[in-house]
Amino acid sequence: MLKDLKLSHIVSGAVAVLVGYTGSVAIIFQAIEAVGASQTQASSWMLALGLGMGITCLILSLRFRMPILTAWSTPGAALLAVSLNGVPLEQAIGAFVFCGLLLTLTGVSGWFGVLSRLIPDNLANAMLAGILFQFGLSAFTFLQTDTALVAVMGLTFLLGRRLLPRYTIPAVLAVGTIWCAATGAFGDIGNLDLTLARPAFIMPAFSLQVLIGIGLPLYVVTMSSQTMPGVVALRAAGYQPPISASLTVTGVATLLLAPFGGYSFNLAAITAAICAGPEADENPDTRYIAGVMTGIVYILVGLGGATVISLFLIAPKALIATIAGLALMTTIGNSLAAALSDTKGREAALITFMTTVSGISFWGLGAPFWALVLGLAVNHLLRTPNQHLVHKKEQDSGANLPSRSLPNIA
Repeated sequence: MLKDLKLSHIVSGAVAVLVGYTGSVAIIFQAIEAVGASQTQASSWMLALGLGMGITCLILSLRFRMPILTAWSTPGAALLAVSLNGVPLEQAIGAFVFCGLLLTLTGVSGWFGVLSRLIPDNLANAMLAGILFQFGLSAFTFLQTDTALVAVMGLTFLLGRRLLPRYTIPAVLAVGTIWCAATGAFGDIGNLDLTLARPAFIMPAFSLQVLIGIGLPLYVVTMSSQTMPGVVALRAAGYQPPISASLTVTGVATLLLAPFGGYSFNLAAITAAICAGPEADENPDTRYIAGVMTGIVYILVGLGGATVISLFLIAPKALIATIAGLALMTTIGNSLAAALSDTKGREAALITFMTTVSGISFWGLGAPFWALVLGLAVNHLLRTPNQHLVHKKEQDSGANLPSRSLPNIA
């Protein structure tokens, strides 16, 4: 593996961790605050989450030679932030353990793998494009408030695509960082907290009300809003992810780390798209090294504990949003192209895309879940019986192909 290691692998891993932490650290700490955890316990939560993501990334990427990234459940964190008020910490931990058990059973049973094969490729791509759309849009949104920084990074991106396509994103990150340092955009370095996180074990307690009211919804939102997009991200890059094995690994990690604050782990989508794209490596066979680098960085960041929060507080939001948006441009374009390529399924794909972008949520289930529900319903209604037969024949004839109509962004 070391002989194939490239700078782009390291930078992609670092960017993936940067994007992963920036978008949801605040939500996780709201959940920690809602349950009344102490500062030591809060540090343990971040340690458990960092170690859980890092170790599972390493296991899955090395075992299957794919850039399989994992993440904490961001919708799950939002659910916990609004649901844990008044819940004893021990019972909350019990709900995490219950969620981990359900995830593990889902992986071992293979049920999710069967479900994933029922979703047409154009709808899967439309959902992925919708998930990533907001990140691409944010780069342009900050153009109005941080014009110089975003313009410099955008120009670097265009020049890089023309002159050094393999190192475009590393160049954009370096130029953006130098610009922010030169203009004083970073916050006070003296505010960094460099304490090392320590694990704090909490004995779980089980309450039927908390298991049903929090543990079960946590499992549902993790499966519907996180796992499926993670599968789609890898399929869109031309990989066939081991769904059952991935669910089993993340489920077991949740079971083991729940008493320390690791509330839920799942396949990642947005960060996986960063490491599974050509910016990480032109050769799809060695992109798994970017997943390995991501795992290592996750572990190091997890050990930082409170340092994570203070570090992201001093980083300009425009820098983070722009590097994330530019890193995902290729994947967004390829996903949209694949989603809309079939004229007979274009309406269903558009509805799937727009529903995902809308961000709607009902009963704790996020927009990606409802996008697939509506897309599948429209796809079924608008297809004639003959089209259904043709589609089934196409599926049967291409059943053994690694990726039929999903774009290979290699």
